Amino acid sequence: MDEVLVARIGKPHGLRGEVTVQVHTDVPEERFVSGATFSTDPDRGPLTVRAARVHNGIQLLAFEEALDRTAAEGLRGTRLSAPAVDDENDAYYEDDLVGLPVVDTAGASIGSVKALISRPAQDLLEVELADGRTAYLPFVEQIVPEVDLDAGRVVADPPPGLLDLGE
Repeated sequence: MDEVLVARIGKPHGLRGEVTVQVHTDVPEERFVSGATFSTDPDRGPLTVRAARVHNGIQLLAFEEALDRTAAEGLRGTRLSAPAVDDENDAYYEDDLVGLPVVDTAGASIGSVKALISRPAQDLLEVELADGRTAYLPFVEQIVPEVDLDAGRVVADPPPGLLDLGE
């Protein structure tokens, strides 16, 4: 079974080896439980969750392999991966989207996907427009009604003026 990116480790939190994580899964309550193990990139061996909690809206994890702040600091930037679960089959990952052309509903070119930005309220697609400017599209069905990985494209239906913000 293919593995998917579920989180990226951020900075240490406190003295007992906790770290902040940027969540890349729709099911953190299932993924981040005591005893769960994750593959790592770069390879630091599998990491096993010792504790998980949310503090002020930020997911914190502690691992059996990092019992103090110094060890936790060494994990910064590590990507955590695990086999996909059923609830994640409809999810899109940054690696799937970056580089895909973005077209409007009539098929006209808008630009290409530069990044997927995970936000608490909703994700954003960072799009490099055809004229070189950058636009941010809320990654919701009303504005991005179709992602066709087989055809290699993203269809967007931005409301009037959205692509002109920041001009």
